[in-house]
Amino acid sequence: MKPTIYISQPVSEKVRQYLNEYCEVKEWRGEDRIPRETLLKEIANVEGLLTAWHKIDKELLAAAPKLKVVSNVSVGYNNFDVQALKERNVIGTNTPYVLDDTVADLTMALILATARRITELDKYVKDKKWEPVKDEEQFFGLDVHHATIGIIGMGRIGEAVAQRAKFGFDMDVLYHNRSRKPEAEKKYEAEYCELPSLLERADFVVMLTPLTAETHHLLGEQEFKQMKKSAIFINVSRGQTVDEQALIKALQIGEIHGAGLDVYQKEPIEKDNPLLGMCNVVTVPHIGSATAQTREAMAMRAAQNIVAVLTGKGAIDPVTD
Repeated sequence: MKPTIYISQPVSEKVRQYLNEYCEVKEWRGEDRIPRETLLKEIANVEGLLTAWHKIDKELLAAAPKLKVVSNVSVGYNNFDVQALKERNVIGTNTPYVLDDTVADLTMALILATARRITELDKYVKDKKWEPVKDEEQFFGLDVHHATIGIIGMGRIGEAVAQRAKFGFDMDVLYHNRSRKPEAEKKYEAEYCELPSLLERADFVVMLTPLTAETHHLLGEQEFKQMKKSAIFINVSRGQTVDEQALIKALQIGEIHGAGLDVYQKEPIEKDNPLLGMCNVVTVPHIGSATAQTREAMAMRAAQNIVAVLTGKGAIDPVTD
């Protein structure tokens, strides 16, 4: 008999057909996200779960006694209680590699949009405010080319950003990481820095760390004070890697020049969040990997992970041992 799996989010027919070759597939077909209480009932007899956002914790694992694998359609897995998965001998997987270039593209887009005030000036034109002016300095932005970028978290995406920064914009690359990356240093002429030095020197500070206990609120009030007043902060990692209130304060009092944000402390962002009223902040709705091609590749990679585990081959991208 084929193992039974549950899909908690929409997938393409191609991914569904692939899974059907190896598994009995049950899935959520509702227009909205599946309620947690419904999910807990649906997974009572499944061996695999393909998901992207649900908290995988002791409660969920207790509701699925036959579960063998949880396949996350994401490179991040901060929704996993890794210890609980290990205790139950349930394998957790993610989808690295397939989204690296797309997230790196968005990172550069946020850098350009904030530096050159693209969204602010787009609104200015569309609001029909553009008239002949004597002083064009009101439209001035900051140069990206030949500036210094500081990358916090030099993983695969960090290296993809470094490549674009170095060879696309001739930027000087600084980075901070848990360990040195000699190959990246050679390839991109990247300089390893302790965090305070990176913050003091970088024109653009890019947060690319995963969310862990060590990186929670890695940047706070003290760190923003260390940055240049002309610096722009970019976050495409997780909102909780930054003390959001400290970021808001730094922007309000001019400790930093601006920010480009794909992630937030709470998502969707609350409607009264001060960030939404700041013209020097570019805000997008957690779209790091949001292209049709990349999301399809991620879903297929997640499907391949779940099949690999349930057919005894072992996970392709395990995040739990």
